[in-house]
Amino acid sequence: MEKKMMGCAVWAFGLMFLVLNASGSPSNDISCKDAITTLIPCQPFLVGSDPASPTAACCLGAQNVVKQATTPEARKALCECFKKSGKDMGVKPEKVKQIPDLCKIDVPVPIDPDVDCSKIQ
Repeated sequence: MEKKMMGCAVWAFGLMFLVLNASGSPSNDISCKDAITTLIPCQPFLVGSDPASPTAACCLGAQNVVKQATTPEARKALCECFKKSGKDMGVKPEKVKQIPDLCKIDVPVPIDPDVDCSKIQ
């Protein structure tokens, strides 16, 4: 069950941060496992249970994941990871779409669970 919870959080944030214009620096790319671990605090919000908004720990985790996805290859890999791990985990897309505003994270493109990961830069 804990693994499913991690997948929920990862899927949601993965779609969000992989579309960001992250810096081109090739160092410190984040792995799928590390991103999942970092986003665990977001799980309750993303599946629609309490709290009604993301916690500070959730927002901090999301910001850290965004900062660490530094190459197109890393963003594409994480996008695939998030889509696979969270697709059937109960994440509510409308909750995912709230994260950028609620956490004050800049996402220049729409967040969509049907994003084509191969087109992420």
